[in-house]
Amino acid sequence: MWTDKRIIYDITPFSLLDYPDVTSCILWFAGCNMRCSYCYNPDIVFGKGKNTLADALTFIRSRKGLLDGVVLSGGECTLYKEIIPLARTVKEMGMLVKIDTNGSHPGRMRELTEQRLADYVSLDFKAMPGKFEAITESSFHKEFEQTFDLLLQSGTRFEVRTTVHSALLSENELAGMVSYLAGLGYRGTYYLQNFMDGAKTIRPIGQQHKRIEMLPHPEHAIDVVIRN
Repeated sequence: MWTDKRIIYDITPFSLLDYPDVTSCILWFAGCNMRCSYCYNPDIVFGKGKNTLADALTFIRSRKGLLDGVVLSGGECTLYKEIIPLARTVKEMGMLVKIDTNGSHPGRMRELTEQRLADYVSLDFKAMPGKFEAITESSFHKEFEQTFDLLLQSGTRFEVRTTVHSALLSENELAGMVSYLAGLGYRGTYYLQNFMDGAKTIRPIGQQHKRIEMLPHPEHAIDVVIRN
């Protein structure tokens, strides 16, 4: 059933942080279609896969009863059509599935939501259209919007998150992103994640001159949470 393609870069065997309130493992899929300078996973983005899906499922089966969920991350896991049967198999094992995505493949996300294969989704909101290409070196903002809309309409549990580096996004721009999400109908939690100075990244980016602690315009319906 499973191909021998090595598309999984690595497996984190246990996590209490990546899937809210769920003990999980993480499958890190190799490769990404964005090149965000602040990305913490350059080895995964540019690296080759080390494990096949059969390898991953062997591991997951060995943890049945010990883990409650599996996180499909990357890189960008939705680059691969194989995540559909993988998610289905994990669900058939009685485990939950979380998807980490940049939103660039709405068609694949539609398959996952229509087949009820995604229990929770973390959607990366990189920037507004005017800055999106400069930050990601890609032109997938329209696809991000499509993914956001289908998640909203599907009723799938999801969160929106943004990694913040003060050299890339100002507080006023972040406030604009909150208003943008609210205008699209989002009423969930918006997580802001401060860039971790000193982390290995795709390109040198330097230290932040200011970490985000709160936004200057709190009058909005969305709950904004600083994660670190």
